[in-house]
Amino acid sequence: MRAKALPYLLVLPATLFLLVFFVYPALQIGVLAVSGPEGLTLRHLQTMAGHWKFGPALRWTLLLAAVVVPVQLALALGMASIVDRLKAGRDTVLYVFAIPLGLSDLAAGIIWLAIFEQSGFLNSVLLHLGVIERPVLFLGYQNVWVIFLAVVLAEVWRATAIVMVILVSGMGLIPKEYDEAGQVFGASAWQRFTRITLPLLRPSLQSALILRTLNAFEVFAVVIALGGTTLPVLMGETYQWQFMLRDRNVAAAYALVILGISVASTLFYLRALRVPRGATL
Repeated sequence: MRAKALPYLLVLPATLFLLVFFVYPALQIGVLAVSGPEGLTLRHLQTMAGHWKFGPALRWTLLLAAVVVPVQLALALGMASIVDRLKAGRDTVLYVFAIPLGLSDLAAGIIWLAIFEQSGFLNSVLLHLGVIERPVLFLGYQNVWVIFLAVVLAEVWRATAIVMVILVSGMGLIPKEYDEAGQVFGASAWQRFTRITLPLLRPSLQSALILRTLNAFEVFAVVIALGGTTLPVLMGETYQWQFMLRDRNVAAAYALVILGISVASTLFYLRALRVPRGATL
């Protein structure tokens, strides 16, 4: 009897954590989004959907995730492969790659702001090289695509290491004999990577993609630091409605949208990268 109950006891703390810190807040958000003094209502959702910033915020958020996540995945795969194949200096290289992990979102945004602002590093270099005659306002409201590019660069620089660490851990679980067998049968390095490493790395890829995609949907501090409200994103609008406009119901509606696309993306990754039952390395 105890042996049968042991698995449930082991997952009980994690289950309680999810219920208290995820399910309960999510239910509260749902209630706030569809309730008011008159009872159940769709007024808050209609206010959100009818606001002129909702469409741009949704598009910029999805576009940011669509650009950042694939770039981070490609870079992280390359970085993880380098770390995995090193025999000497592996820990040092891993440490250097992981340095941005020690920075908060806001700190990373401020660092890249120091690069792109009028008196920043980029303008100083371009002036010194004679490329420009006077400082350029890269992050002005007229240059929303430049702001978007700056946010992409800041996010890629800051958070690629998270994906890399997960993939390094996954690669460490793949027996070296598989790669050696591929070499014996004449497979090239690319063939061994695409036909041996990537399929066996699927569980780690699934975890890394879910984590980074959810974080991309919740990007906020980097956007505020580099573009203020010029580049609207869903999390930024949630903040505006909650703390600036003092309407927590509409803020909850925005949070419900973020939750919805997060759950949808998670289900997509779980489906697309599912590991066959009973499959082992």
